[in-house]
Amino acid sequence: GGFARRAALIQKIRKEESNVLLLDSGDIFQGTPYFNFFGGELEFKLMSMMGYDAATMGNHDFDNGLEGFKKVQPNAKFPFICSNYDFKNTILDGQTIPYKIFNKNGIKVGIFGVGIQLEGLVGKKQYLETKYLNPVEMAQQYSDLLRNEKKCDLVICLSHIGYDYKDDPKKVSDKILAAQTEGIDLILGGHTHTFLPKPQNFINRKGKNVLVNQVGWAGLLLGKIDFYFDENKNVKNISWNNQVIDDSILV
Repeated sequence: GGFARRAALIQKIRKEESNVLLLDSGDIFQGTPYFNFFGGELEFKLMSMMGYDAATMGNHDFDNGLEGFKKVQPNAKFPFICSNYDFKNTILDGQTIPYKIFNKNGIKVGIFGVGIQLEGLVGKKQYLETKYLNPVEMAQQYSDLLRNEKKCDLVICLSHIGYDYKDDPKKVSDKILAAQTEGIDLILGGHTHTFLPKPQNFINRKGKNVLVNQVGWAGLLLGKIDFYFDENKNVKNISWNNQVIDDSILV
């Protein structure tokens, strides 16, 4: 792990590739001494220095309450994409966006984000009047919007609902989200700290492939997925590498 090694690896990738998106699936805040002292300011500043393009919110990002998040958010020079949290009656109203479109060398990439149910996981005084909306329904709504109305060539979901729950298989997860929706190409997951050796392929409700990746927790890995497009902007090939952040990376 380590921010310096991660930054060095990201820098190396950016030198080799010009069309890169750097994304995070939430739980940026966690109970480290740095977080306890700086309240997330340090993580946001470091991520901004590394050039993160977007993130979604995980349950731990509510650890200091909505006020704590809002206080340090100006340090994040990237948007928080939350499609199934309604912050309308809170101080985070207008502080997050439901989706974002990036244009990379003529390829339109649409990104939305879904988070886990906070009730029972986070204290009410931490999330206050935040409304949780069904992640599968909101995922379908925004993938429809991005794919059909906004004409995106690639649709990515930043997910903090968890990869799967073996003891509760009906609980909404990335596996269920992939199977019950259409129009999503890639789900980048978090929450369950699942270390996938490689992205897993699932079949959506229209019989098409959906790739799901999750690279554990604590910044121990960096997941890299390459989409190759033909001249008609159709995906012709995908490659990947879930790389361990260790001392083999020269800082």
